[in-house]
Amino acid sequence: MTSPGTRADAEAEDLDVEEALALVKENPSPAHRGLAHPGRGGHGAPAPHHPADSHHRATPWPEARATAERAARAAARAARRTPVAVPLDAALGLTLAAPLAALTDLPSFDTSAMDGWALAGPGPWEVRDEGVLAGHAEPAPLTDGEAVRIATGARIPADTTAVLRTEHGRTDERGRLHPIREVGHGQDIRPRGQECRSGDQLLPVGTLATPAVLGLAAAAGYDTLTAVPRPRVDVLVLGDELLTEGLPHDGLIRDALGPMLPPWLRALGAEVRAVRRIGDDAKALHRAVTASDADLIVTTGGTAAGPVDHVHPTLRRIGAELLVDGVEVRPGHPMLLARLKDDQHLVGLPGNPLAAVSGLLTLAEPLLRTLAARPAPEPYTLPLRDAVHGHPYDTRLVPVVLRDEGAVPLHYNGPAMLRGVAAADALAVVPPGGARSGQEAELLDLPWAAGGIGVCFT
Repeated sequence: MTSPGTRADAEAEDLDVEEALALVKENPSPAHRGLAHPGRGGHGAPAPHHPADSHHRATPWPEARATAERAARAAARAARRTPVAVPLDAALGLTLAAPLAALTDLPSFDTSAMDGWALAGPGPWEVRDEGVLAGHAEPAPLTDGEAVRIATGARIPADTTAVLRTEHGRTDERGRLHPIREVGHGQDIRPRGQECRSGDQLLPVGTLATPAVLGLAAAAGYDTLTAVPRPRVDVLVLGDELLTEGLPHDGLIRDALGPMLPPWLRALGAEVRAVRRIGDDAKALHRAVTASDADLIVTTGGTAAGPVDHVHPTLRRIGAELLVDGVEVRPGHPMLLARLKDDQHLVGLPGNPLAAVSGLLTLAEPLLRTLAARPAPEPYTLPLRDAVHGHPYDTRLVPVVLRDEGAVPLHYNGPAMLRGVAAADALAVVPPGGARSGQEAELLDLPWAAGGIGVCFT
């Protein structure tokens, strides 16, 4: 979790999304420093618009990820998306756009930390007949020499000096209570305001809403959280060869991306609004793209230059700006990122399943993370247990499992294969030329394997 700086600590009012974005952008990774903003709304030179049939150099992999992040920041500035009030049960994975301040003292009254007896003064104590339970009205005060049975979480009677745990007391034949251990003043009492006082800032802007954050918000009196809204995503599945059920037959294959992309995009913080099957219909693709008002459109397949690859012609027809047109990465080289409007983008994923995963992690993840104002994951490396062959010029992403001896590369890592990534914990970033056994490699965690908050599949 990234903690925003002093500005977040000082602000008590809600921020707009652009400001929330700024607060989680404090320590850019070295690969992101010094790169000019592309396109409209940036502070550097605009990125060139590459027609699909022109000869150009693909974007290096680190620069492609940085470009997607910068594009999202420009989109957030253009859209001026405002924070939203979200019920606690729907806020998991969102980013706080307002500080979380305590609405009450916690606890809001002196409470018993244990089942046992509330005591007044030195013992032995006469035990009252009634008991004190959690959730009941304020009990009658105690007088010196009195005790009363009390449950964990119950309100402490006035003039109580300590709570004696059940296992630390015994009663004699006259019903008087005796301690079997020394009792200290204030023992096992949670005093009012022990955790916080009303008005204390509990969490700053930019905090990710984890399950623990939701619990704290509820305890502090919140029913909703002010958060950065989820980026809205429409998924367009292209390809006439795709089946939605049954076994492959007669040159037709099962669609793996339709079932995989929506939950993966949700795990990246998106609100997936629609999944549409377009086939290889150029007119239908044009209608779907121009009709969408999503923050991000994700297409599958059709990003090359074949006879039914309609993504580039569609982008040219609508005057889109290509920010990334091919990436120096394997698998996934023909992925692309286009700006359709100042506040709308399209990520074109290759049709091969593992190549599409590469496109998700290269372009969609940094764009969606930035739009959602989520903190960037801390980069880390592990040694590779086995040598990995590399591409001569391009970065390679290879599924790995994490073991005590390091990252273990998995087989079945071809562009059309999902068997490797289905068993993986992460993808290893292998530099051009490959990596030897024992060499440190950067790792990209998969949302579910990382235990990250992004795993919101509903």
